[in-house]
Amino acid sequence: MCDLDKLDERGCNGAPEWIIEILSPGNSKHDVATKYKLYEEAGVLEYWVVMPQQRLVNVFDLDTNAQKYQFRATYTEEDIAPSQTVEGLTIDLAKVFAEM
Repeated sequence: MCDLDKLDERGCNGAPEWIIEILSPGNSKHDVATKYKLYEEAGVLEYWVVMPQQRLVNVFDLDTNAQKYQFRATYTEEDIAPSQTVEGLTIDLAKVFAEM
């Protein structure tokens, strides 16, 4: 959660700003289709889909005017991926995939 005003004693109220989904072989179709639409409708600003077997990350950013995701990029294990939601945050994907 980036917006601490969304947190209370019960947890998070509303959608988080950023979600990272790590696919597994058994649920990837559900995650890619169903959750993509759910997160888009809920207003999640940044959605990363991590594919460990392919060592890829697809990144989508919400166009808040259209309330639709725009594909930003596919990053590989050789890339350092920036977050649009958390200013100044970058993730070295070589380190991420080395742990999987």
